[in-house]
Amino acid sequence: MVSLTSLWLAILLSAVLVFVVSSIVHMVLKYHKDDFRRFPDEEAVRRALGPLNIPPGDYALPYAGSMEAMKSPEYAAKLNEGPVLHATVMPNGPFAMGAQLGQWFLFSVLVSVFAGYIASRTLDVGTDYLTVFRITGTVAFVGYALGDMPQSIWYKRGWGATFRSMFDGLLYALVTAGVFGWRWPSM
Repeated sequence: MVSLTSLWLAILLSAVLVFVVSSIVHMVLKYHKDDFRRFPDEEAVRRALGPLNIPPGDYALPYAGSMEAMKSPEYAAKLNEGPVLHATVMPNGPFAMGAQLGQWFLFSVLVSVFAGYIASRTLDVGTDYLTVFRITGTVAFVGYALGDMPQSIWYKRGWGATFRSMFDGLLYALVTAGVFGWRWPSM
């Protein structure tokens, strides 16, 4: 068994490299550019929603509020009439990416901590590179890639966007696995 504290460098280094790879994915490769679509008449939507001053948060339209209400004819009529949507309203103003980038880095550290923890409980000092790679890569893939699937299953997010995000998760998992395989204690 390996102590988790002996993996601190692998944890931090893998998180830093995942951060770099994710920056390249989103700023250079641009294959996520079609993850969101424009409303058919964006200005009409903005004019309709703007005066409502909707506070930031997650919303459903129509909103039922309970299982009983979901069974009502009124709710069914609203579903049939449409529109039906789930939306996240964000604060007005320019994007302040600092906090989100910081949270993304901390999330990457967390995924690496779990990958390191599982590996440290299941593998010994001196375990070969490919075995460490396989275990930590699998855990990292679960952490980075599988969490988006419920968004497509339950909230009808486009599967293309989900699969692109899962591909990103595979890249991040490979980076994480490579770092842990390289930095795994040999003695």
